[in-house]
Amino acid sequence: MNSKPAPKKRSRSASSKKAAPVEVEVTPPGSADVSSAPSIDQAPEVDGRWSTEKAKAWHDRVGWLVGCNYAPSYAINQLEMWQRETFDLQTIDRELGWAAAIGFNSVRVFLHDLVWQQDSDDYLARFESFLEIARKHGIGAMPVFFDSVWHPFPTLGTQRPPEPGVHNSGWVQSPGVAVLRDPARFDALEGYITDFVSRFRDDPRIHVWDLWNEPDNSNGASYGPRDLGAYKAEIVTPLLAKAFAWARSAKPEQPLTSGIWLGDWSKDELLKPHERVQIEQSDVVSFHNYESAPALKQRIEQLSRYGRPMFCTEYMARGPGSTFETCLPVLRDANVGAYCWGLVQGKSQTHLPWDSWQRPYEAEPNPWFHDVFRTDGTPYRADEVAELKQITRKA
Repeated sequence: MNSKPAPKKRSRSASSKKAAPVEVEVTPPGSADVSSAPSIDQAPEVDGRWSTEKAKAWHDRVGWLVGCNYAPSYAINQLEMWQRETFDLQTIDRELGWAAAIGFNSVRVFLHDLVWQQDSDDYLARFESFLEIARKHGIGAMPVFFDSVWHPFPTLGTQRPPEPGVHNSGWVQSPGVAVLRDPARFDALEGYITDFVSRFRDDPRIHVWDLWNEPDNSNGASYGPRDLGAYKAEIVTPLLAKAFAWARSAKPEQPLTSGIWLGDWSKDELLKPHERVQIEQSDVVSFHNYESAPALKQRIEQLSRYGRPMFCTEYMARGPGSTFETCLPVLRDANVGAYCWGLVQGKSQTHLPWDSWQRPYEAEPNPWFHDVFRTDGTPYRADEVAELKQITRKA
């Protein structure tokens, strides 16, 4: 969701207008020695993980999945998308129609544990209605359970308005830092995952279950000391492993994954402990890449050593050179599933670049960072949408 490193110096930004930082006491975990870690192919097979043959056979059946990370234009975050008071199927129906019109057949969509805690039955019913609307448009879903990116302290109820000129100013983590700092609370999240997976374990409208988005993201360029800092990766790793085990216990007929997103993946011995969990536990390999086409090709080549179907679950940031025209053909030709970030310009304001956290934008950027359509369905760039249709049609 955000692979931009923290700047060395921070100018006044929208984050300076927020509440004072919350002090978080974190006991440094023991550092993990990965120098002697076995290669992935030498590691013990995870109980219940799909064989490479099963994963490839599944991939052959479903074909090339192409789509977007979808947040409706009315929602500043996952809570506003799913809470009963703001859930808006009419908007979702309209916007997924636009997605289908450009050849998208899948959407990656973020859930939230707090909505489940508030009313699990109603939440499952709303998710069912979302899936049915998506199915009407020929679109399946990749639900994401946990997310370590952006605001560390999610709260139910009315969500605040967007910070003017700032990218993704209201997106929230799931679970929040208050849970992550207290391992005694981890097991209370088991029902959240097993409820969803059990209910939809054999539902063809579900393409893949994504357990955790960027689990080690410390949000240094945005929330800084309000998050868990350098210790976050080691803090989340036990919960990441639990999340995979909980999902597998529900016996899904869809594959599990969690995408690696930052660092050097060229050799197994260079992977961090949480990245090893992600790779070793995933039935299909997923990753993020917001760099140009040559860098994307290199990432694909590096991860191909695992012999499993691959999904690029985040790409397309026009400024850094990750575009539909250059990157989507690479993903299509390699048969790597492709999910751009964003569909419709909305309250998340992801058409603005990451650096808007340091320098809020007063005017529309040129080019837009993410997103494809304006709120009325007009393409941001008509020529880009025409090219996008050509690429997806050739698949």
